Amino acid sequence: MSIWTRIAEILAALRAGEPLSAVFERLRTPPERSVGFTIAVIALGAKLAKADGQVTRGEVAAFRRVFTIPPEEEANAARVFNLARQDVAGFDQYARKIADMFTQGDKVLVDVLEGLFEVAFADGNFHPAEEAFLTEVAQIFGLDERCFNCLRARIVGDIAPDPYAVLAVPQDAPLDQIKAAYRAAVRDSHPDRMAARGVPAEAVRLAENRLRDINRAWEDIQAARAA
Repeated sequence: MSIWTRIAEILAALRAGEPLSAVFERLRTPPERSVGFTIAVIALGAKLAKADGQVTRGEVAAFRRVFTIPPEEEANAARVFNLARQDVAGFDQYARKIADMFTQGDKVLVDVLEGLFEVAFADGNFHPAEEAFLTEVAQIFGLDERCFNCLRARIVGDIAPDPYAVLAVPQDAPLDQIKAAYRAAVRDSHPDRMAARGVPAEAVRLAENRLRDINRAWEDIQAARAA
């Protein structure tokens, strides 16, 4: 059974007037982890899209692009999206459902936050309500300010990027230490490695963006040290 077939079944089982957040009471066993992850990510994206008071076509399109929803499953994803927008449950509840699936600060959580940044900035405007939303999600995920600012610098571009923060090393670290951190980051973030350890496919695709950031950071540090 595909993940989307299972999601369709879960949605069909919702009773009239029952909120989307109720589905997590039915996703208690380990095989349902990817199902719960996918539903929670779509729901979190829906909550973010309305954070600034309106849901634009650009935000919806960005969500579909970033979180890789198959064309044939867009109807199921749209239903989850709409149910989440109507749900009285706060976005923090969905963020905690995702955070509970991983250890605090896990790379998958960085991927999800990165995707949410892409959705928030799809209309070219980073609204204060979206900033507050993402700040709280980052805190729930156990991601520090450095991580948050790395994503903000690359996607929003309203603060200067810090290549040392991307590689999580101090600015005065010797080049050998930085190189080791770079290699470790590449290994840890490679989509094949993530897939091998059971990370849902939706998150594996997001890791490709982080790999580009990691490579760029290493190149920038090398260039600066050689100058």
